[in-house]
Amino acid sequence: MRLAVATDAWSPQINGVVRSLQETAAALPQFGIAAHFVTAEGLPSLPLPTYPDIRLAIMAGSAVARRLDAIAPHAVHIATEGPIGHAVRRWCLTRRLPFTTSYHTRYPDYVRARAPIPEAWTYAWLRHFHGAAQRTMVPTETMRRELERWGFANLTLWARGVDTQLFRPRPGQRLDWPRPIMLSVGRLAVEKNLEAFLGLDVAGTKLVVGDGPQRAELERHFPDAVFLGARTGEALAEIYAGADVFVFTSRTDTYGNVMQEALASGVPVAAFPVPGPIDVVADPTIACLDEDLAKAIATALTLDRARCRAVAEERSWTAAARQFAEALVPFDMASCRAA
Repeated sequence: MRLAVATDAWSPQINGVVRSLQETAAALPQFGIAAHFVTAEGLPSLPLPTYPDIRLAIMAGSAVARRLDAIAPHAVHIATEGPIGHAVRRWCLTRRLPFTTSYHTRYPDYVRARAPIPEAWTYAWLRHFHGAAQRTMVPTETMRRELERWGFANLTLWARGVDTQLFRPRPGQRLDWPRPIMLSVGRLAVEKNLEAFLGLDVAGTKLVVGDGPQRAELERHFPDAVFLGARTGEALAEIYAGADVFVFTSRTDTYGNVMQEALASGVPVAAFPVPGPIDVVADPTIACLDEDLAKAIATALTLDRARCRAVAEERSWTAAARQFAEALVPFDMASCRAA
């Protein structure tokens, strides 16, 4: 089965959306599905305000339609609500083809952090976008309940997996900074709430991996922290394995793939008790969730690293891809047009 996946988020971007799509696509052939991505690559685009590394396609409708016609998909999934997502949504609706969507980003929180726009307005826009889909995939039960309260319908779960071969304990792996090493991995942006971690008065090394629009500001304000920039692959996995605790500060993420990467590396998690962490690391044997982040870090440092690894080993991308595949709505293009 040929699957067309529409996404405004794609490489070289490094984020949870891109990672989830790449890993799921790699596992889908096990279920007889070949994913073909429709992205902004090769199209005229403009940088997203405050996120210059994210480019949004402009005047993309005709080009996207040609790409979809060439793919001749048996199913369509729209992963993002940007210009590419809108163009593919329009293509499906015009041809009376069913499609699925997924909810990755809590845009109301992101928008509220930057502009005085009521979250009800943003939710209304998102509800309209996803309302035309046969199903909308969400990463957690908490997110499903939250969206249902805002009037979303036809919600189904699509959890996330973790690469336990890449992210694994590495005995003897040492990082050359004072311990304990408290690690944060992710995009450096205001909605990630990194000040809550970097402003703590705690002993050890605050190690930050990632890049983003807030990096220069954070480096100025927190000169004692170590900023390594973006890392991927083995270089990232080695950093995870050498850390003593993983600190997750976001209050707006729908999931938080990085927490699972930490667990797979045998590293316990400290986070706030908010959606995302309460779904991914609620087990008190692998994480501490507390509004007092310093307390959460201190407690997490006492947890069993082997237990963290054992939990992560139960969360494969194959299982996540199976959920995704079962939620798709296949169609026969000819019969849909004739309906």
